[in-house]
Amino acid sequence: MASFSKLLFALLAWTVSLVLAVQNVKVQGSDYVNNVTSDRFQIIGVAYQPGGSAGFVAGSGVDPLSNGTFCLRDAALMQRLGINTIRVYNLDPSLNHDLCASIFNAVGIYMLLDVNSPLPNESLNPGDLTSSYNSAYLNRIFAVVEAFKNYPNTLGFFGGNEVIQAPGTGGTVPPYIRAVTRDLKNYIAKNSPRNIPVGYSAADVRDYLADSFAYLSCDIDGDSSDKSRIDFFGLNSYSWCGGDATFQSAGYDILVEMFSNTTIPIFFSEYGCNEVKPRVFNEVQALYGPNMTGVMSGGIVYEYVQEASNNYGLVDVYDNGTAAIRGDYDVLQKQYNKLDIKALQSGNASATALKSPSCSADLITEAGFAKSFKIPSVPTGGQSLIDNGIKNPNVGKLVPVTQTTVQVDVYGSNGGLIKDLAIKPLPQDRSNTPNGQDTSGSASPSGTSTGAKPKSTSGVGRSSFNVLLGSFALAAFAVLYV
Repeated sequence: MASFSKLLFALLAWTVSLVLAVQNVKVQGSDYVNNVTSDRFQIIGVAYQPGGSAGFVAGSGVDPLSNGTFCLRDAALMQRLGINTIRVYNLDPSLNHDLCASIFNAVGIYMLLDVNSPLPNESLNPGDLTSSYNSAYLNRIFAVVEAFKNYPNTLGFFGGNEVIQAPGTGGTVPPYIRAVTRDLKNYIAKNSPRNIPVGYSAADVRDYLADSFAYLSCDIDGDSSDKSRIDFFGLNSYSWCGGDATFQSAGYDILVEMFSNTTIPIFFSEYGCNEVKPRVFNEVQALYGPNMTGVMSGGIVYEYVQEASNNYGLVDVYDNGTAAIRGDYDVLQKQYNKLDIKALQSGNASATALKSPSCSADLITEAGFAKSFKIPSVPTGGQSLIDNGIKNPNVGKLVPVTQTTVQVDVYGSNGGLIKDLAIKPLPQDRSNTPNGQDTSGSASPSGTSTGAKPKSTSGVGRSSFNVLLGSFALAAFAVLYV
């Protein structure tokens, strides 16, 4: 009987690991809201692209969400930081992302995913739109949908990033962005178990910004169900620089006015100017304060991992998998800890008060920006992919997270080893929030012989990360998600 009880307990533990999935977040007017609790969801996010675009190599078998050991390490640090969303730019849809997606799901962190990559034929070419918009390209972006559609913490897909920014692109690119948006949304409608929002991430080029938003968010022929209309609008903004910047000097007041009549969620898809060092991140209080939350839905700090080519990182990572917190992490954590989370989750009465405008040339103000709303037809072979699904898709699924303790050493900004670093799985209706922690403050210099940060060490073995799947757990998963 004792053995049977132990077995039953183990099986139930497996089941619980599957049940603890975040609730889907949906678009409701100009807000994101929890699909079950109806709490407003404000993005408190970070860009997550270890190695940058140069770190994404086709055929390497590696992308930011393919290594469970590293995702566990980063999820534990992000959970302490207070992050509830990551943005991932470059993904290989043929890889297995189940463990990483499940780890982030367990700690209440959602994923915003770019469907394009910098590789040939995996993004629109502004200089050759007709040729680059083809069925092979559609197969690529649909493969990303297949890989992530079943994860409940998939928050949305970016159909494009800063494609409209150089002179001339405003006249030619916008119809193609709407075409890609239409194709993605139609594919999701036919091949995904739930609706997943599709949006665009814009460069903060003021000559094109208002027109980009107006062009992409209006209803063609007044049809509110128009599939080519974006579901959300991201803005990569670096205008707030240093501790002396203000709401007015950074132009945030202009942005609030510009988007005051929005009918879709708008957020900073990147922010965090580093022209003044160290960064103080006092724009956090403005972004999540009363002057902006009526219009904006939060933002994503650039970026989590320090790259050799810039100085934006919150964390240094090393070849052997160890990591060290940078000073920017500590400063950002203190800013997040000041936020009034209950106020941020409260409803926005004006979120559904407005109706999206009908598309017309009158919406466009800049000369040379597209004023025709004739959208390119689906390329040859593309409609078959939408109707029947792509061949042999790699479809992701949640798996049990059986390891919660981080398996590699992580150091605080003071050089001390952070002991007992682990993720703390959350109840299924909760997203992660800032929680008052001081991650570097918990690091003890006595945890390492020198108190120094680790050095880059190539060739050191990476700790294994085991996932247990039993027939009982799989059955429970099937019951839960049928």
